[in-house]
Amino acid sequence: MQDGFFFQAIIYLTAAVVCVPIAKKIGLSSILGYLFAGIIIGPYVLGFVGEEGQDIMHFAEFGVVMMLFLIGLELDPQKFWRMRRFIIGMGTLQVVGTAAILFIACSLVLRWEWRTTLVVSLALTLSSTAIVMQTLKEKGLTKTSMGRSSFAVLLFQDIAVIPIMAILPLLAEAHGAVDADTINQSLISDFEGWLQTLIVLGAIAMVYVGGRFLIVPLLHVVAKTRLQELFTASALLLVMGVSFMMQLVGLSPALGAFLAGLVLANSEFRHELEGDIAPFKGLLLGLFFIGVGASINFTLIAADPAFIIIFTTIFNSIKFFVLLAVGKIYKKSSDQNLLFSFALSQAGEFGFVILGFAIQLNLLPVELSNQMMAVIAISMVGTPFLLLINEKWIDPYFGVKEKEPKNKYDNIDENNDVIIAGFGNFGSTIVRLLKTNGILPTVLDMDSDRVDSLRKMGFKVYYGDASRLELLKAAGCENAKLFIAAIDNPRVNLEVVEIIKKHFPHLKILARARNRSDAFELVDMGIKNFYRENMYSAVHLGVDALIEMGHRRYTATRQGQRFIKYDEESILRLAEKRHDKKAFLMSTLEEIELQEQLLRNDLYAQLGANDHAWESTALKEEVKEDGDDEEG
Repeated sequence: MQDGFFFQAIIYLTAAVVCVPIAKKIGLSSILGYLFAGIIIGPYVLGFVGEEGQDIMHFAEFGVVMMLFLIGLELDPQKFWRMRRFIIGMGTLQVVGTAAILFIACSLVLRWEWRTTLVVSLALTLSSTAIVMQTLKEKGLTKTSMGRSSFAVLLFQDIAVIPIMAILPLLAEAHGAVDADTINQSLISDFEGWLQTLIVLGAIAMVYVGGRFLIVPLLHVVAKTRLQELFTASALLLVMGVSFMMQLVGLSPALGAFLAGLVLANSEFRHELEGDIAPFKGLLLGLFFIGVGASINFTLIAADPAFIIIFTTIFNSIKFFVLLAVGKIYKKSSDQNLLFSFALSQAGEFGFVILGFAIQLNLLPVELSNQMMAVIAISMVGTPFLLLINEKWIDPYFGVKEKEPKNKYDNIDENNDVIIAGFGNFGSTIVRLLKTNGILPTVLDMDSDRVDSLRKMGFKVYYGDASRLELLKAAGCENAKLFIAAIDNPRVNLEVVEIIKKHFPHLKILARARNRSDAFELVDMGIKNFYRENMYSAVHLGVDALIEMGHRRYTATRQGQRFIKYDEESILRLAEKRHDKKAFLMSTLEEIELQEQLLRNDLYAQLGANDHAWESTALKEEVKEDGDDEEG
């Protein structure tokens, strides 16, 4: 009964639902929640799932397959070409540098056979795309300098898996006969090593040709049916089919999915495929992290804890310093470089794939492979902790201190009435409008590279984490009149608002809200001046649509303003009821009906002479003259 699908599914989902919220509550990432969930339900604690984690990973790796398909799908070839310097340059330096140092160190100290050493070095040089990308997304770092550099290196690593997996059969052939009993047979496992390599390269070429000339026409046929569920099924079939083909020739399914996504990146179905696959990716990626936690072999670690812990520490340190050197070569600022180096210093999911394939080819002993898998799992588990240590204790005292004197950001020599946190697209628009009207705000932003660029352009922007109380004091919050929270990351934005409310109650707060959920959170904090990102542009477009359809400009503009007013009032009323789902839905419907009725009443009540306020005779004549000039 305990081996049944439903029982296993309940265990996985329960562990995730319990552990992830607890991790988020105490300030840890969701990844750590999933990893701890896997450790708890795994074979070495409660024993609900798995035999040494192996049977878990086969299914859980499908989350990584989905993720890499989406990464390939999002990679516009033009974007790849623009980033080629970082992808090829930084990626090559990291992969070759880490692999070379690990190879030399293991050869000199541990004296392993050279093929074994090479396999281990190549497996450990690859970082975890799943952990790094999820962390960047959670912390809102995707569009920062560090985020772009991380993506470039991870992308190169994902591409590097192709030649790595292709040369392993050649290494096995050079090594001697392979014991057929130890191999997980694939369709090409009986062929010569050089022929296996050709077949692998042929399969990759087939994915490209099939994607261009078979998959896209097939999706056209499916799209004509106008059945959303059929398109979703086609998307899943595409990912599974390509992944299965890669598995048949002995390659990683995730690699096949990445190639398929890359081929379809320029197709017209890109966004539709992305939308269909994304929900499956999130859930399965969580299962992957649970699988990693459950696969940590505590029995093996207990048998020789010193070797595994020391090896993991040394390996992480080597990779960290290689990444640090790469960041220095590419002139990354200290804080961004530290974050970049810590984030990518672990081993990754492709390490499991390479080691598993190497075992099949008898390139390294099973016991050593299990030890290296334990090293990979421990390094992956440790990454969120390293990032937390960097965020709390290293970056505030080392990264910022080194950065600030260098660029003279440590002395905020302004005492302005307005302080703005966040200088992205949203915040920069506010600053430009205020500056044009003679109001100079003090601006804080966390992306030091962006601060450097903006200061060179003449903007007075200061580097710093606006969630730090001492920085807010230095920025002049104690004497300011107005604080504008415009940070891109909604979680950080809410955190900053909470700190301002607590420590500077006199400050008037105007806060950015990404959507209704953020607006509700701000209302709970007592903030009534919230500004949803898409609300005003959507209403502006609606007003223009009314004008195009024959409404007078004054009438349409007034209706748009009243719509905003009524909608914001409804947010204040609905915030109290949102925790009761049934009451919230009923109240939302009532609010929509009320808004529509109020707008209709306003429209009919004001029709008449007063409705021509913007259409005076002089204005009409001016418009007419402009029209005559255009005709002339």
